[in-house]
Amino acid sequence: VEDHNVIGGLGSMAASALSEQYPVSVRAHGVHDVFAESGSATELLKKYELDVVGVKKHILKFLSDTK
Repeated sequence: VEDHNVIGGLGSMAASALSEQYPVSVRAHGVHDVFAESGSATELLKKYELDVVGVKKHILKFLSDTK
């Protein structure tokens, strides 16, 4: 999870490096290649589902998809 574009971000680099040694399922969660908007940090985190509620939702979906 990162508050950045998932394409070419730190998460992509970490997943690429780690997957060579630890091949596991990975799903990136962050901003998906859209132009950013202005607003408060709280509003933007909620919009992009990067707040606690959104991250929890994506983690639970990932875990249910990988069973």
